[in-house]
Amino acid sequence: MDRLWSPWRAKYTASGVDAQRDRCVFCEIGRDPGHDDENFVLFRGERCFVVLNLFPYITGHLMVIPYDHVGDLASTDKPTTDEMMDLIKRSETALQNAYQPSGFNVGMNLGASAGAGIADHIHAHLLPRWGGDTNFMTTVAETRVLPEDLQTTHQRLRQTF
Repeated sequence: MDRLWSPWRAKYTASGVDAQRDRCVFCEIGRDPGHDDENFVLFRGERCFVVLNLFPYITGHLMVIPYDHVGDLASTDKPTTDEMMDLIKRSETALQNAYQPSGFNVGMNLGASAGAGIADHIHAHLLPRWGGDTNFMTTVAETRVLPEDLQTTHQRLRQTF
């Protein structure tokens, strides 16, 4: 059996909940509008906010996150899921205007076994995609090639919201 190790994921999965203090990074960002630039928040709605992923798979990888700490869709009220979808649509437009991608990935990982790094706080991912945007670097060199730093991405997208 071959194994492909991806140790960079350990930092990501460990970043969500501090077991000693049982804190949620999404809740902290949601409660702290005074640090939106440092946290790469792009937009704040009534029930959800849009933020860049600190560990992006690709430039422009963002997330739509409810303020409420809830771990599954079934427990999320309709006004929140409605706003989540509205912000996903708004994010698609913002990314299209800023980067002109040829496609998008939109998804949610619900639960740790489904790949959620922060399993107890639902969130939706939106990633712009281009033909040939990934290559051997991720697979064989454990490296993602991102042509733009988070500060620049934040500035570009913030203008479009």
